[in-house]
Amino acid sequence: MSLRILIADHEFVSGFDLCDTCEEAGYEVVGPHAGISSVMLACQMTKPDLAILDIELVDGLSYELAQKLLDDNVPVIVHAATVQVDELAARLPGALTVPRPCPPADLLHAFNRVLTPA
Repeated sequence: MSLRILIADHEFVSGFDLCDTCEEAGYEVVGPHAGISSVMLACQMTKPDLAILDIELVDGLSYELAQKLLDDNVPVIVHAATVQVDELAARLPGALTVPRPCPPADLLHAFNRVLTPA
């Protein structure tokens, strides 16, 4: 059984690009979701093994959503603009922040970092 990755991004093209990268690597994809409410509904249906979140979603900022996922032991990768990386790392220390755009190989490396126990 492949790992389930939840993807949330307010940008249509970016969201589907992330989905394609994950599917091509053999992961099961949930999304892309554009809003917090959609992500929360998806998580109620099935808990993801990993979440990739854009911090800006169509219905608000996803800080609380990211923290809730982390509290539920779901690793979170925040996919954010380069200027936000340091701020996000300080605000969500349990999440891994990767700059946007992120090459597929770097994104897959980030998956390994958060999914492999230390």
